[in-house]
This record gives sequence, C-alpha cells and structure tokens, in this order.
Amino acid sequence: MNKAQPTYFDLVYAVVKAVPKGRITTYGAIADFLALGASRMVGWALNHSFAQDGVPAHRVVNRKGELSGRHHFPTPTLMQELLEAEGVEIKEDKVVQFKSLFWHPVEDLGEDWEYKD
Repeated sequence: MNKAQPTYFDLVYAVVKAVPKGRITTYGAIADFLALGASRMVGWALNHSFAQDGVPAHRVVNRKGELSGRHHFPTPTLMQELLEAEGVEIKEDKVVQFKSLFWHPVEDLGEDWEYKD
C-alpha cells in the first residue's frame, strides 16, 4: 500500500518542529530549504498550525527578526512570551540577538533531508 504524499503543511511543520528551543528561523529560510513556494506560503501554513500539536510556530520570524506573525497567535503577546520563556530576548517586537540565534534548517536536517511521517 502506498503512503500518501506529505502536504506542504506537513513539510513546513516537520521543519519547524526541528528548530531547537532558544533558536529562531525565518519564513524564507524554510521556504528556501523546502524549495517549494515562498515565505508567504510558509507563513500561511503556520497560521493554520495551531490545530497541530507540537508545532513551535513562535520560533519563526521574518527576515529582519521581527515577530511579524504575532497577531496570528491566540493573544498578540503570546509569541514573545513563548520566545522569552526559551531565553530569547525581544525588544520592540524584534529578536535582539537575531544573527547569533538564527538557525537554518540545513544545519541539523542536512541538504538531503526527506520527510518522514
């Protein structure tokens, strides 16, 4: 019996679940890594992630380190609260040590990563 192909959402969620606590990545880094769609599509997928268990959408920010997705959380401050609970400093809705905390999927997942259910 053939397994169903993973959806775009499945792929995005798998990558986001790999982001280590206390680190952040960007919509664009995920889109580039998956080579499917654009950063807006990643954001769209993450807007629907709240129905999924264990998708740490709060670890995904825009290319400037801004918490651009914060208004899609149940409360506008939840994204910041979750990041701060992991030791990420936020000032004026932006990650303070953006460059040093940035995680690119290829770091842990590698260039030959394949989705596994």
